[in-house]
Amino acid sequence: MTDLLGKSVLSTIIQTPTCGALDFVERALLSIDDAGKISALLRPADEGYAEALDQVRQNGILLELPAGQYLIPGFVDLHIHAPQWPQLGKALDVPLEDWLQEYTFPLEARYGDVVFAERIYADLVKTLLANGTTTAVYFGTIHQEANRRLADICHALGQRAVIGKVAMDHPEQCPSYYRDASAQDSISGTSDFIDYVGSLPGNEDGRVLPAVTPRFVPSCSGRALSGLGRLAEDKDCHVQTHCSESDWEHGHVLARFGKTDTQVLSDFGLLSRKTVLAHSNHISDADMDLIRQAGSGVAHCPLSNFFFSDAVFPLRRALEKSVRVGLGTDISGGPSASLLDNCRAAIVAARALDHGVDAGLQPSSRGIAGSRIDFREAFYLATAGGADVLDIPTGRFETGCHFDAILVDPDVETAPIFIDAGLDSPDDIAQKLVMQATRGNFSRVWVNGVVR
Repeated sequence: MTDLLGKSVLSTIIQTPTCGALDFVERALLSIDDAGKISALLRPADEGYAEALDQVRQNGILLELPAGQYLIPGFVDLHIHAPQWPQLGKALDVPLEDWLQEYTFPLEARYGDVVFAERIYADLVKTLLANGTTTAVYFGTIHQEANRRLADICHALGQRAVIGKVAMDHPEQCPSYYRDASAQDSISGTSDFIDYVGSLPGNEDGRVLPAVTPRFVPSCSGRALSGLGRLAEDKDCHVQTHCSESDWEHGHVLARFGKTDTQVLSDFGLLSRKTVLAHSNHISDADMDLIRQAGSGVAHCPLSNFFFSDAVFPLRRALEKSVRVGLGTDISGGPSASLLDNCRAAIVAARALDHGVDAGLQPSSRGIAGSRIDFREAFYLATAGGADVLDIPTGRFETGCHFDAILVDPDVETAPIFIDAGLDSPDDIAQKLVMQATRGNFSRVWVNGVVR
């Protein structure tokens, strides 16, 4: 028995349903309904636990997972450039603006070839599912048919996804061979894709959702940004874009509009409860206040930021201001498809910001004290935090949430994680999994109660 629709599972669970709070429960009993949602979670100390366990065992609907293995929520990756999958690990030695013009745009332009797009996207989605990414937020390209194939593939393979047709029409920042012909094309193409996803057969539960996706402010005309803002409101759908990613991009917007990215996006109606802002490294406290007031969220991409963003995202300050934050791999700006790698990078980045890195300065002036996070907060960002940004009930084991989960096996011969019951506390075990687990440790991945 592997699929769990209408069944129950007995396992040790590890989760962080709230930021910084670890929930480690041995022999937790989870019941999953026919729609793939959690209908009950019982802990051994709960009233009725023993009776419920006996009942599902007698009915033959219990999957008892092996002792020494751990059930964790599926990962939520808030920022992926789907067409950049072939570029993963390449061209990381050049500035962002050169990376875009010399490498990325020529690659993305190839997705006018639907056969090419289908081959790449199928491999990407399968690989991400194997890495435990049960929910993915994708930038597509300007190509309508390729974007549709990405939606089809996510739906067919069972991955939960938010997908956007990239809008980019500004002739000064977009090459002639790869841009929307006009602002109206950006808007109408986005609208057509939203309608396509909304009418996708079998997608009535909204497992695949559309997003309005201005690439970033520099690549869009004011007319396009204005029209996309109206469209997002009319269609009541997600918005995703880059925000104050690098010195170059942040400076470009200031010079063009006299305002920050956050302020410009707000002016154009693109800052809402459904907005995901990638990177946001250079945002100010005032920007954070505006993001929080709008209810928008940030896709923190710590590994990619080391290569292209010229700064460390002030994660601790954002969390203290109650800004909603999750994690993103930023494939291919970040050279890893693993959200756990980005958990580790988030911890390292926050510590670097806290302590500073320039040994030529006095310790007291090297960093920004109080910036650190720990493994609990990083794990939260990869699971429940990302789900909260999207307002999708996943990323945690609670009644009413989708059963999106990963079974972690520390005893895989090719990827061993040493755990000793006499030496390791629950916190120790959780920290070891966050810091050491790899794709090789993921023996099963479920989305909506179905193995993928």
